[in-house]
Amino acid sequence: MRKILSLAVVAGALAISACNTVEGVGKDVSSAGNAVAGAAKDSK
Repeated sequence: MRKILSLAVVAGALAISACNTVEGVGKDVSSAGNAVAGAAKDSK
């Protein structure tokens, strides 16, 4: 029982950290996309 609880806590911590990582990557990709769009608009 104790082993299962420990695994659940570790899995939960990994899930939370993965969500934050994915959110950060999404913001970075969005920022890069906005920069490219701005550069394309300026070159017209």
